Amino acid sequence: MKQYIWHPCTQMKDHEEFPLVMADRAEGIYIYDETGNAYMDIISSWWCNLLGHGNLRIKEAVKQQLDKMEHVMFAGFTHRPAEELCQRLAGLLPTGLEKFFFVDNGSTSVEVAMKMSFQYHHQTGAPEKQKFMTLANGYHGETLGVLSMGGMDFYAQMYKPLLLDAIHVEGPDCYQCPYGLDRDTCRGECIEMAENAFKEHGHETTAFLFEPMFQGAAGMRIYSPEYIKKLRKLCDVYNVNLIADEIAAGYGRTGRLFACEHAGITPDFMCLSKGLTGGFLPMALTVTTDKIYEAFYADFNDKKAFVHSTTYSGNPMACTAAIEVLNILEEEQILEHTEKEYLNKILRQALGAHKNVGEIRSIGLINAIELAEDRSTKKAFDPENRIGYQIYKEAMKRGLLLRPMGDVPYFNPPLNLTRQEADKAVDICTQSIEAVLGR
Repeated sequence: MKQYIWHPCTQMKDHEEFPLVMADRAEGIYIYDETGNAYMDIISSWWCNLLGHGNLRIKEAVKQQLDKMEHVMFAGFTHRPAEELCQRLAGLLPTGLEKFFFVDNGSTSVEVAMKMSFQYHHQTGAPEKQKFMTLANGYHGETLGVLSMGGMDFYAQMYKPLLLDAIHVEGPDCYQCPYGLDRDTCRGECIEMAENAFKEHGHETTAFLFEPMFQGAAGMRIYSPEYIKKLRKLCDVYNVNLIADEIAAGYGRTGRLFACEHAGITPDFMCLSKGLTGGFLPMALTVTTDKIYEAFYADFNDKKAFVHSTTYSGNPMACTAAIEVLNILEEEQILEHTEKEYLNKILRQALGAHKNVGEIRSIGLINAIELAEDRSTKKAFDPENRIGYQIYKEAMKRGLLLRPMGDVPYFNPPLNLTRQEADKAVDICTQSIEAVLGR
């Protein structure tokens, strides 16, 4: 049936020589095809299967909710699963984040934050604040608004004439730090670029959008929490809202429930999705403060309402899945018992000295392997050689789903990854890299 489907982020011609896998079922860390071959899903199917595939507790909770109500419009109605989820999250999020707006995907949650920020400043006496500032090489989704906020690269270059005129600030690059510092000991000196941008554009900027602790699609670029602390202070000085895109970083991926906890700051908006429902159903949240909310709370004829809607906003089955995710994280103490140190240790033992590994960086269970043509100079491979794609194909043949970002293979496994699974995944990853690049 492949003649009918156009798959995402895919050059379909590639599958003429490397056929698509017909997924039949999935359980735990494995996806099985129709002939019974197993593939270790070490990237949690684009980072959303927080507790692996087919978690029995989430499955049962969704089944029970299905018997009550599958969906109801979220204008004029509310329901218990949504109320409970927001109450639970309000007690877990950074202090002050307590107003929740439901949407159905991560891109939209970021666009909602952008629209809210713009309208907030318009309604609080600062209509000149119309521009957005963001970290270069970021990724926030692929609708036109958020695409404007990402790096002007593979995702966005084609659509540049359609995009907003955003201010892109060169952000942390700890792999090739221009200051010669180390992410573990620096004081976020690279905030200098943001300081200069704020001096020039702070008066006209409504919000600064960033991915806290690591830039995902840029190759899992991990950076210091000191940068985030200084960014929060800059936003306060210039009356700029801070939007934390935790779609990829939230829900324990960095070792903390929310990545902003590493810096001890509260953003003005936080966007959540992916791990929110454990990968069972699409849902996203834009979470903000009472201060922002109050700027919209008025009589109808004042025309201050936030007019935005999505059909599946607040879907009760998705809310129920999200509640059960929180139950599991709390009751089974998942974050307290991840194998993050073990996974990083065995990866470094296996590949840390490889001639083409420039760096292995990690935060939580996330591990990224920066490949380089020349390890000593950190010279990258020619992109046309598609080294990462070659490694991906080798790994699939051996039963491991790696999907490198460029030439950066990475691990972002379920939080309940076992040591035995980690050993097997690292072994296959090593074999695959050596098959392409030698020992």
